Amino acid sequence: MALQQSIDLALDSNIGGGGLAQAALDDALGLVGEAMKRLAEDDASGRLPLLHMPRTTDDLASIREAAAFLRDDATDVVVLGVGGSSLGGQTLAQLKDYAVPGTGRFTESPRIHFLDNLDPITFDRVLHKLPLSSTRFVAISKSGGTGETLMQTIAVLTALEKAGLRAHPKDVFLGVSEPRKDGVKNALRDLLEPEGVRFLDHHTGIGGRYSVLTNVGLLPAAALGLDIEAIRRGAADAYEPFRNGAAAKDAPAALGAALNVAAAKAGKGIAVTMAYADRLERFTRWWVQLWAESVGKDGKGTQPVAAIGPVDQHSQQQLYLAGPNDKLFTVLTTGVAGKGPVMNEGLSKRAGQAAFAGKTIGDLVAAQGRAMADTFAKNSRPTRQIHIETLDERALGELLMHFMLETILAGYAMGVDPFDQPAVEEAKILAKEYLAQG
Repeated sequence: MALQQSIDLALDSNIGGGGLAQAALDDALGLVGEAMKRLAEDDASGRLPLLHMPRTTDDLASIREAAAFLRDDATDVVVLGVGGSSLGGQTLAQLKDYAVPGTGRFTESPRIHFLDNLDPITFDRVLHKLPLSSTRFVAISKSGGTGETLMQTIAVLTALEKAGLRAHPKDVFLGVSEPRKDGVKNALRDLLEPEGVRFLDHHTGIGGRYSVLTNVGLLPAAALGLDIEAIRRGAADAYEPFRNGAAAKDAPAALGAALNVAAAKAGKGIAVTMAYADRLERFTRWWVQLWAESVGKDGKGTQPVAAIGPVDQHSQQQLYLAGPNDKLFTVLTTGVAGKGPVMNEGLSKRAGQAAFAGKTIGDLVAAQGRAMADTFAKNSRPTRQIHIETLDERALGELLMHFMLETILAGYAMGVDPFDQPAVEEAKILAKEYLAQG
């Protein structure tokens, strides 16, 4: 397994009164142990298809074929979708520099764009700048009724017509949505199928925020040339302890779930995940939606906060160390020591930093990640450490599955349904009413 997890710096026996008591963790492990029994039943019955996805291979050929269609003579690939229809794909795409600060503009073709947040200025500019004749589009909506995605798709079809490409939607578009159901409208299919656009079926049993291991996440990854089979192998690594009947304390995702449950019961109402890698920036945002929508119900749950190191040491560390002690921290590091530009000895001395000489940028980042976790601990801030030495497809697949399992088990242990999102629907309905009113 690529993922190494330690909760030592979360316990009061190691960091003092601000930490979590072992007895509280043991109680949470008991709750999560019961949740693991429910998870095993979910697996055996097939009612939670996500658990079978890591071992699924029969859909990979269709994903690769669709990805080849997107790449063929394309300069750009645009993914239309919001939330769970986009964040998983973005997370995987960062392995190929998508939206990584400083490097994102230098990516090789096809360039990929995830237009997930509906903003009129952004969308209009992108449509005017894209070379439409060499751009491919993917519209993703599980239900087919997501208003933002429908507006995006209508706008693209209109732009193609204005550009004289009205006859070519089927040559530049793919759709991803659930198969049609008798008596149920699917607006995205109604919009695109008359144009001859073909669809990949969105898995009916896997919701958007859990869909990163399906074609929703793997299609953009394959279009960028990533090894999608390795992503699923990594997910299988995260699930293996559960398949082997491990106790909760010995299954990393279960231990993580128990840590979060214990923290919530101890009044730590905020969970901060701080990743020391640009290529995990989208992962932290993916996790925010996953955690917030899954456990934030019935007055329960904790507030997820995404942070990136070392930059957020400068923007948030003051609050984290000197503000309320109401947070559980996860510091996520990768094997960057020895990587990056080497510091010149003469220039280092001129800058008054002789210790920099011969060191790399990666050496400093590695030291900062370690120092941040230790500083949290010295200030009695409970901290979990997760380290991934080599951040590749398999490792990222394991990380994603770990956090999905952790979230599901925490939801079960807290007594909430981690798969619905009833509070999200209210604002959607009201927004459509306001739109109709003008």
